[in-house]
Amino acid sequence: MSEPFTAVERDGVLAGPVRRPVNVSRDAVGSIHDDDTAKALGFVGGTVAGNIHFEQFPPLISARFGEGWRLRGGLSLHFLNATTDGEPVQAFVGSAEQAAPGVLRAPAWMVTPDGLRVSEGTCWAGGADADSALRRRLAQQRPAADLRILKGSRVGDSVVDIPSRLDATLSLRRLEGVTEPLPEYRDPSLFGGLVAAPAVAIDALRVVEEPLFRASGFVGLFGAIELEYLDGPIFLDHDYLADGRILALGESPKTEVAWYESTLRDAADGRPVARLVMMSRLMKASSVLWV
Repeated sequence: MSEPFTAVERDGVLAGPVRRPVNVSRDAVGSIHDDDTAKALGFVGGTVAGNIHFEQFPPLISARFGEGWRLRGGLSLHFLNATTDGEPVQAFVGSAEQAAPGVLRAPAWMVTPDGLRVSEGTCWAGGADADSALRRRLAQQRPAADLRILKGSRVGDSVVDIPSRLDATLSLRRLEGVTEPLPEYRDPSLFGGLVAAPAVAIDALRVVEEPLFRASGFVGLFGAIELEYLDGPIFLDHDYLADGRILALGESPKTEVAWYESTLRDAADGRPVARLVMMSRLMKASSVLWV
């Protein structure tokens, strides 16, 4: 069990406690979270998923902006260095500035105790931020010259009305490994329902991946994630529909890169609840297409 959360502010920067996130997917054989697979691809060991690192930021963002960020706000992170099971990391949120009328934005980042930067980006509250960390990075993405794993995918491909529902029993079991187990994850009276922790909420929007992309036979990892609440929060045991669209396709010497956007809507009234921007890296060394 983690020690109680305490934020320390110094020179306008909020620092959370040092935490040791658990690699909850370490038993997923053949994935980047599996020690043997990760080591074969050049990593130290099975990696902690980027969405797990999201768990450390909500109390800092709430301390900076107030709880309203869960209704209209977001967190946008680019992942720089992978960590392994139990490796200590610390989350930070900087001072706020006005991003747009009524919208405040602040830098957000995570480091290891020896100063290695794990992720960096922005968080915001009060409305939309068209100039978030990932939106800026997406605008700089160059088209790919040689795609093999993603050969069957095209920018602009889309899917609509993909059913999405977060099972409360499974999600509450997942809370045992959350570094910041906030009250709203277990007390439905605070927001009118059980709020999904960030890693779980992100999964609600990822349901578009399988029908959206025509790719198989590879090992992937998260390169960047942006979770934005349009009319949040996202609740457990609630029916949603998700729409997805491929935003960009690219490559690096070691990876193929896929960017997509997913919008989660309330299944009953069609109300947009949240949006995800995801950048995934598909390891070339894991695919027979690159041998």
